[in-house]
Amino acid sequence: MFLTIDTELMWRHHAAGLAADAIYARSIEPAGVGIGYQLGRLNAHGLKATFFVDPMPARLYGLEPFKRLVGAIVDAGQEVQLHLHPNWTGASGADRAAAASFELIDYDPAAQGAMLAEARDWLERAGAPRPIAFRAGSYSADDATLDALAALGFAYDSSHNGSEHPWPSAIGLPRDRIAPVAHRGLIELPVTLIEDRAGNLRHFQICALSAAEMRAALAHAEANDHAAVVIVSHGFELANRAGTRANRVHRSRFDSLCALLAERRAALPTQHFADRPVLTLGQHDRPLGPSTLRTRLRQAEQLWSNWVEERAA
Repeated sequence: MFLTIDTELMWRHHAAGLAADAIYARSIEPAGVGIGYQLGRLNAHGLKATFFVDPMPARLYGLEPFKRLVGAIVDAGQEVQLHLHPNWTGASGADRAAAASFELIDYDPAAQGAMLAEARDWLERAGAPRPIAFRAGSYSADDATLDALAALGFAYDSSHNGSEHPWPSAIGLPRDRIAPVAHRGLIELPVTLIEDRAGNLRHFQICALSAAEMRAALAHAEANDHAAVVIVSHGFELANRAGTRANRVHRSRFDSLCALLAERRAALPTQHFADRPVLTLGQHDRPLGPSTLRTRLRQAEQLWSNWVEERAA
C-alpha cells in the first residue's frame, strides 16, 4: 500500500494575487484539514504516507515555506519525495498570469532533465533527504521523463495514470496497467484504477472515489493478490477549492480510508518508498470491475460535495 499525498502551492491562489502567507495557508493548511490534520490522522492510525512535495515555487517565494513544510512532514515520521509542476518556472510576482507550460511532457528531454535536477536540489535544500521517487504534476510524464529520472538516480516513478492516458499521462505503458513494472531503468508504480462503468477507468483518489468504492477496490486487490495499491490525495483536497472551509465529504472519505487501512494493516501494510519494499514486478493485475450501484451512490455524493461543500465560506 502506497498512500501518497501530492503537496504543492496552488497556482490558482498565486494567479488570484493572494499574498504569500495566504497562498501557503490555503494550499498547505486550508481550513484546518491540510497537512497538519492529515499527519495527525496518519499518526493516530499508525500509517505510513508519502508526501510528494513540489518545491519549484521557491524560485518566487523562497525556501522558508518549504523548510517549514518538509520539517513538519519529516518530524511526523513520514517521507518526502519529489513532485513538480513546471509552470512555476515562468512565474512572476509582477504578472500573476505569467507561466511556463503546465505540462512536463511539453518540454524536450534536456529541459525536463534540467527541471528535475533543479527541483531535486530545491527539495534537498529545504531539508528533505535525497528523493528516490517522483510523481509529475497532473501525471504529465513520458518515457523521456523516466529516462531523466533514471539518469538522476531515482528508483521509482508513480506518474502513470490510465484514466489520464495518453494525455497528459504519456508514459509508454498500457492504459490499464496498475501493477508495478520495471520500465526505462525505474520501477513504475502506476496509480490504482477502478472501472466505474464498463470501459471507463477512474483513478483511486480521495476526491474521485467514495468510501464504498475505496473499500471495494482494496478488497479486490487483497482477494486477487495485487502486487501494490497506489492511492492519491492532495494536501488541499480535504478543503473546498477556495481553501476556506472543510469539504466534509472529502474529509470523511480520508478518515474512513485511514480507519480501513488501520483495520487491514496485516494484509495491506502501508509503505514508504524509502523502505524499498520487495515488489512483485510485471503481474497483470486488473482494476476492480464496474458496479452501477456504487457508481450511482458516488455520483449522488459528488453532487452534494460540488453544490454544498465546495461553496466558499
